[in-house]
Amino acid sequence: MPDTARFLVVLDADSTLIRNEVIELLADEAGRGEEVAAATEAAMRGEVDFADSLRSRVAALAGVPVAAFSRAIARIEPTPGVRELTAAVHARGGVVGVVSGGFHEVLDTVAPDLGVDVWRANRLAVADGTLTGHVEGPIVDATAKADTLREWASAHGVPMHLTFAIGDGANDLRMMEEAGLGLAFNAKPAVRATADLVIGPVDLAEVIALLPR
Repeated sequence: MPDTARFLVVLDADSTLIRNEVIELLADEAGRGEEVAAATEAAMRGEVDFADSLRSRVAALAGVPVAAFSRAIARIEPTPGVRELTAAVHARGGVVGVVSGGFHEVLDTVAPDLGVDVWRANRLAVADGTLTGHVEGPIVDATAKADTLREWASAHGVPMHLTFAIGDGANDLRMMEEAGLGLAFNAKPAVRATADLVIGPVDLAEVIALLPR
């Protein structure tokens, strides 16, 4: 990955980079998939505090074996157009980042395979081969996403007006506001209402036309 870049594209992970919500895949292992899915939907609509919601949803994962990560990864569906987008960004001298309220344990495998250069996410605490039901360290929330966008732009010498943020949920709004162009993708109504642009088709290749040439 180059030290400097012409521009920076930062995506959310769940329901943006990939079609899935990873926490729901993991919750299926505990037989609590539907319960966690409902809580995730409320968080993405902005109806509840994201960090509080994440802690309660992660608590539902207590006792799930770490082997669930590989099973979750096997079920991941990349979003249509994602590889075309990352290839186009690289061809034009840009960098692709993903910042997620999801989990490193899955992104560490999925992100590089999809052409992502740098990523940040939450980490799940593990003891004796099972999830404890807790998040390790500070939670990646809306503020952390915006901070990460600025940090990566600075690290790669990219002015903020040449940054792109792509997301679907309420916790993406702050980074979308910080970016030169905030794109709502597969997004909840509140995100669609405030984004600079709304991408209609669920196809990340639609973003390529917006990139610097």
